[in-house]
Amino acid sequence: MAKPTRDRNQPAVAVKGLNLWYGNFQALYDVNLEVPAGKITSLIGPSGCGKSTLLRACNRIIQRLSYVRIQGSIEVFGKDVYAPSNEVVQVRKQIGMVFQRPNPLPLSIRDNILFGLRLHDSDARKAPRTELDQVVQSSLEQVLLWDEVKDRLDAPAKVLSLEAQQKLCIARLLPVKPRLLLMDEPCSALDPKATAAVEELIWELRGEYTILIVTHNMAQARRASEECVFMLLGKVIEHSATDEMFVTPKSEKTADYIEGRYG
Repeated sequence: MAKPTRDRNQPAVAVKGLNLWYGNFQALYDVNLEVPAGKITSLIGPSGCGKSTLLRACNRIIQRLSYVRIQGSIEVFGKDVYAPSNEVVQVRKQIGMVFQRPNPLPLSIRDNILFGLRLHDSDARKAPRTELDQVVQSSLEQVLLWDEVKDRLDAPAKVLSLEAQQKLCIARLLPVKPRLLLMDEPCSALDPKATAAVEELIWELRGEYTILIVTHNMAQARRASEECVFMLLGKVIEHSATDEMFVTPKSEKTADYIEGRYG
């Protein structure tokens, strides 16, 4: 599978003046943020601070709620995802989403991998099996799962461990060649050993993909991200290199959160 090209001079995500309401409740306040291409950026902050809302706004999944209202813009690799000319299907082809709990489809391991490709690429439905087999193998190798499942690709995905299911959900995104991976607490349902394995995978994927990850785990943010964004009450308080934020935070609010004084 050909590796996607990346423009390192352009931010992967540029959020500009973003305000978001759930009905009458304002969840995001004038958010301005640039996420660098090819890096892992973590979003941290106490529950209810807007992390997941911001993440879900990036691929328009938030629009499933009819009472959501948005002002401002979100550009992904220079294209406004909310522009009328950009169809939701095309936006989500470029932006993969991984949720808190693994959500494999009720299909075989093989068909999980090929589902998105067949959905977005009509030619894939007619492609030779050998070509599709290569897509399956390449995707599973990228998420370090091939050796574990290569002899049972026709087995239901649900028979896998939670760790393997989460890796499979990531692998499922790769055949359509997304440019951005959004991860909403991808390790929250996993035990420490599985969490370490998924963190290793995330680290392996950096560079090839831009990854924006929401986490409540301060140790995970420090281990598994290169840049860190601290949010509080719907606002971005601080954005810096992860090591810098955890050692010398610029904001007293950031320091208080990192040191466990609230949240």
